[in-house]
Amino acid sequence: MSQHYAFTDNVRDLSNNDGFQFEFYCERCGNGHRSPFVRDKVEMAQNVLRTVGNFLGGNAGRIGNLANYWDRGTNSAAKDKAMSEAVETVRHEFRQCRGCSDWVCHEVCWNEQVGQCARCSPFVHEELSRAQSQAQVQQMYDQARSVDWNKDLNVSERSVVTCPHCAAKVDGGKFCSSCGRKFQQQQACPGCESTKNVPGAAFCSECGSSMHR
Repeated sequence: MSQHYAFTDNVRDLSNNDGFQFEFYCERCGNGHRSPFVRDKVEMAQNVLRTVGNFLGGNAGRIGNLANYWDRGTNSAAKDKAMSEAVETVRHEFRQCRGCSDWVCHEVCWNEQVGQCARCSPFVHEELSRAQSQAQVQQMYDQARSVDWNKDLNVSERSVVTCPHCAAKVDGGKFCSSCGRKFQQQQACPGCESTKNVPGAAFCSECGSSMHR
């Protein structure tokens, strides 16, 4: 009859046809502990029978064929034993939280002072440090919002991102960093003398006169 073990939810069965191995992992951080690989003695015996049968043939060959059809269910006792030994190997690495019932690693995720996992009872100083950092970031945003970042920007003038003279990429300013020419070279309309026209315009936006008389 199969035995029952405390570890039931946080274990991965890594066993194969050659033997048994189990990996137990923390349900909070995911860190794991893998049990040593244990050779399956029954499977080893089957391999011997197969080898002998294939080598000798005849009745020995039938014995080898019998080994091939050996029911793995008859080996459950060996697997239970291997599981029991694996549990004892890693038991000291884990604690089960009575708050959430999760199995967590003792080294990282267990709050010894409270007797619960760090999810149910977080470490006070770690939470304090996290709260302080979050508050500092929030205060930084609040202070940044209180500053007038547009006080030096002339929002009434069109922002220039490409020099109209040499087509170089620019980031505002009054002069091009590539050719040195001034961006906003105001030209008075020869008809109405208006200076409200966009630099490079062919006709005056106020009277319609040609800007290149």
